[in-house]
Amino acid sequence: MPIDATAAYDDGNIFARILRGEIPCNRVFEDAHALAFHDINPQAPHHVLVIPKGRYVSWDDFSARADDAEIAGFVRAVGHVARAAGLVAPGYRLLANVGRDAHQEVPHLHVHIFAGRPLGPMLAGTD
Repeated sequence: MPIDATAAYDDGNIFARILRGEIPCNRVFEDAHALAFHDINPQAPHHVLVIPKGRYVSWDDFSARADDAEIAGFVRAVGHVARAAGLVAPGYRLLANVGRDAHQEVPHLHVHIFAGRPLGPMLAGTD
């Protein structure tokens, strides 16, 4: 169920539990600021999630409260993961859902990296 991006951080969310080592993940990258791992329900041939190690509900929360080192480290981690996987050419898509209307399901900031096939238009058309 989509979450409210303005809600307080929930330490029981699945990504918090992954960060604490309570739930395993197929890790592709980790440093002081971020963890990247394969999505368990991939929506493209290449589907990796990148999460900050800090307690941030959404991109909005992160951009407002994270310090400069966290922001730089997280953004660099996303770029590193894409480059290391060889996704720059032919291309990839980044997606960060924020709140109910965007269908954010986990109340911990995460960026999806999709690649491996033509991904089509950014948003489905409307009637």
